[in-house]
Amino acid sequence: MHGMRSHPVLVSALRGLCAWLIAAAMPAAGAPPTDPLDGLYFAHHDWELACDNTRTCRAAGYQADDAALGVSLLLTRAAGAGAPVQARVALGEYDDEAEAAAIRAQGPGRLVLWVDGRPLGALAWLTSRTDQNGQGGFALSAPQLQAVLKALPRPKARIEFRHGGQVWRLSDRGAAAVLLKMDEAQGRIGTAGALPPLPVPMLRAARDPAQGSSPTPPPGLGPKALAALREALLKQVDLDAFPPDSEEGQLLFAPLGGGQWLVSTLCWRGAYNEGHCMWVINARAPHEPRLVTDLASDYAAGVITSFQKGRGLADCVAHEAWTWDGRTFARSHASASGQCKLIAPGGAWELPTWVVKVVGP
Repeated sequence: MHGMRSHPVLVSALRGLCAWLIAAAMPAAGAPPTDPLDGLYFAHHDWELACDNTRTCRAAGYQADDAALGVSLLLTRAAGAGAPVQARVALGEYDDEAEAAAIRAQGPGRLVLWVDGRPLGALAWLTSRTDQNGQGGFALSAPQLQAVLKALPRPKARIEFRHGGQVWRLSDRGAAAVLLKMDEAQGRIGTAGALPPLPVPMLRAARDPAQGSSPTPPPGLGPKALAALREALLKQVDLDAFPPDSEEGQLLFAPLGGGQWLVSTLCWRGAYNEGHCMWVINARAPHEPRLVTDLASDYAAGVITSFQKGRGLADCVAHEAWTWDGRTFARSHASASGQCKLIAPGGAWELPTWVVKVVGP
């Protein structure tokens, strides 16, 4: 069937890493990424690392696959010498039983941290009002965090969170490798300091023409020229196309101003994801189509967005966005929610690899 072939990018998504957004090779020990503007992603067993273009890194660990209750620990550290590690814990709430256990553990003084068989006190409870990220969860005190960081790289570390008869056990498999990668990415190995943070890039958005996409092509683009344009567009993507006379296969157009138009069409569809191809073209020949992405989900107000599930359960997702700056669609966001570990619908965390401050109208 037209358009139903598995998209090659989604093969990686099925592995739960959402790697089409953030995969990048790690540098040699002690060296920065070859291009920090690309971001960085690394995963090993039950742990993963995502560093964004400012060199802020986030390491997330999860329960083992055979564990009864889901849990995740997020460790965040900005670049620069002396930057502290911040930690937050999320309990799995994907199904009714797990959600009920997590709700009972919520509140101050309830969830207790155990490290290698020793109780280290209750965790602080963060409501969405007290947590600076607005996501709630649990926070570790400085002594608790130091105990966890000391234990994790060791073989057979036992990191547990307990309440009543329930035990949420954090896997240590992959922790040592991921924490080492974090140090490498931030230049903390073999040096007395660390690489400095990079500034957040500024992106000035162009004024949106305030018109949505429609099948109406630019003025002067007749049926014959439209067919030729469609053929030229699809030559740029190695994907099956929907029939041009079908609803899915039609071209949609949106004016961008300055003689530029956005043209899009549904390029592929899978079991739980689909992707629209989107190009910028000149309104008049030569149209010179420039492909922005073949993973688009929507376009509105000068912004192309992509939302893709890592699997049908939607416990891991990936986001990406491109903003029109008057000349091109510049990448303005890239993040994934972490491994597919049944922590929560939509994933446990936001792990960005590309952050931008968008300013403009």
